[in-house]
Amino acid sequence: MRFLKNALMTIGILSVLSTLVFAVQQQMEPQAEAEQIVDASADQTRVAPSYRISAIEIPEDLNFAGEAVPQEDPEVMERIDREFLVNTYWQSNALLLMKRAHKYFPVIEPILAKNGVPDDFKYLAVAESGLQNVVSPAGATGFWQIMKATGREYGLEVNNNVDERYHLEKATEVACRYLKKYKEKYGSWTMAAAAYNTGTGSIDRYLNIQKADDYYELLLGQETGRYVFRILAIKEILSHPQKYGFDIGKEDLYTNVPTFQVEVDTPVSDFAAFAKQYEINYKILKRHNPWLREPHLNNASGKKYQIAIPLKGYYTVGP
Repeated sequence: MRFLKNALMTIGILSVLSTLVFAVQQQMEPQAEAEQIVDASADQTRVAPSYRISAIEIPEDLNFAGEAVPQEDPEVMERIDREFLVNTYWQSNALLLMKRAHKYFPVIEPILAKNGVPDDFKYLAVAESGLQNVVSPAGATGFWQIMKATGREYGLEVNNNVDERYHLEKATEVACRYLKKYKEKYGSWTMAAAAYNTGTGSIDRYLNIQKADDYYELLLGQETGRYVFRILAIKEILSHPQKYGFDIGKEDLYTNVPTFQVEVDTPVSDFAAFAKQYEINYKILKRHNPWLREPHLNNASGKKYQIAIPLKGYYTVGP
C-alpha cells in the first residue's frame, strides 16, 4: 500500500512539472518571435545604414590667430575634444552656420583685414551670435554682442529709433577697435578673445588670483573656459566641412542680395511708404537695414544716414 502511494505521488509531481515546462515554453515562443520581428523591422526601416557615430580625430596643428594651442596638455585636449564633438554632431546648427558664413563673411573679412585684426576673429562672431542679430539676457546685441554703453562709447548711435549695433559693418568696426585694445593690454589674440567674452574686470581678477598670464593656464568660468575652444572647433569644421561629414554644395549656401545706398538727412515719417518708392516693401527694407528700429526715422538733427536698398529683380513684391 505504501509503495502504491509513493508511486502515485511521483506520477503527480512529474505531471505538475511537465505542465509548468509546457507553460513556460508557450510564453517564451511568442516573445522570441516578437524579437525576431522587431529585429527584422529595424533592418528594413533604418534610414541611413551607412551613418556611424565615431570619435573625432583632432588636427595636430590647431592655432587661433596664429597662436599655437598646447595640445600636449591632456586637460586642454579634453576641452578641445568636447567642442569638436558638440559642434560636429549638432549637424543642423553646423549646416546653418556654414550657410550664413557664406553670406556674411565677405562683409566681415575686409573690415578685419583693414583694421589689422586676424581673420580668425570672424569665427568669434559665429561663437557670439551664430551670425544673427540676437539679444542676450544681459542686453548685448547684434552679431558682435555689443552692450549699449560700449556701443555709445565707440561712437554708435543707440536708442529706440536707431540702434547701430545691428549695423553689421559699423558693429564690426567697433569690435575691431575693442579687440585691438585687448591685444595691446594682454599681449595675445587668444587672451583678447577671452576678454571680449567676459570683460577685462573678470580677466584681471583671474590673472591676479591665479598668477598666470595665458588663457590655457587659467581656470575660468564655464562660458569663457569653453569660448576659445568652441571658436577653434567652429573654425576647423567650417573650413573643412567635407572632412567632418558635411555634404554641402555652393548652391546650398546663402548669398547677399546686392544693394545701393540712399542718403537720407531728413526725418522719414513712414518707412512703408518710403520702401514703395524703391519697389520694395517694409519687410525687405527692414531686413536690409535692421538698425532702423521703428517704422519711422526721427532725425531731428539732420544727420546723414545711408539706407541700403536692394537692386531690382531679386525680390517679388506685390502691388
